[in-house]
Amino acid sequence: MAHCYANVNIFNLQIAQQGRFLNTNSTVSLCFQHGYWSRKYPLFLPEMEINLKGHRVRLLPQKALHFTEESILLLSDLHVGKVNHFRRAGIPVPLKANDRNTETLIDLLSSTKPQRVIFLGDLFHSHYNDEWEVIGQVIKHFRSVSFELVQGNHDIMSHHQYERHRVTVVDQLRIGSIVLTHEPLKEVEEGVLNLAGHIHPGVRLYGRGRQAVTLPCFYFGSKLALMPAFGAFTGLAAIKVKKEDQVFVIVEGKIVNVSERNDKE
Repeated sequence: MAHCYANVNIFNLQIAQQGRFLNTNSTVSLCFQHGYWSRKYPLFLPEMEINLKGHRVRLLPQKALHFTEESILLLSDLHVGKVNHFRRAGIPVPLKANDRNTETLIDLLSSTKPQRVIFLGDLFHSHYNDEWEVIGQVIKHFRSVSFELVQGNHDIMSHHQYERHRVTVVDQLRIGSIVLTHEPLKEVEEGVLNLAGHIHPGVRLYGRGRQAVTLPCFYFGSKLALMPAFGAFTGLAAIKVKKEDQVFVIVEGKIVNVSERNDKE
């Protein structure tokens, strides 16, 4: 896909050369490519709650959505096993990315206590390797939770592997008027929102100087919403944002709403 940048200029926020935010108590003035507005408000929040097609949904900085009333935890693009896949091919990738994925998943399951976990595609990166057994142990530990996978393009293992670890595989799911798919649908019926993964969405932020960094985000359009990639070893694709869209950036374990509509009185 084309990397169409949604530019957000941060004037009152200092960004270190490493791309890390130094002052989490800053206030911001924001500018998208389609217009300018300025407003000061607290920047970082540990989580946010939105109304998504009549559902109360928590946006979590671990790159997950929690449908509170339905007790559903939604994750996308874990790409488990990708590190092992690259190392097997002779590419020196540190194993710590695997540990971060597993630890974050366990923390989320323990804190949100969902009845259902839905993986929005690309749960496992490619062919079977030992990292699949680690995920199997996590699933085994949370016996009261159902695990469902909306199959993605990287989920190519045999169905036997998913069945033996109690993962139900489907093409798509529905929560009310929200249709869950891995890749965005080409056509969405009226009144329905397509919530998808696959894209690994991000927005590009600029500092007061020439610093720039692209950060993962939750994206909500009129008919399409995109989940950030959960996996620690995944890339980002900067997305094109319209005026009426909502964008929530994830940075340093916090969430900030950089949507223009957030500035409307």
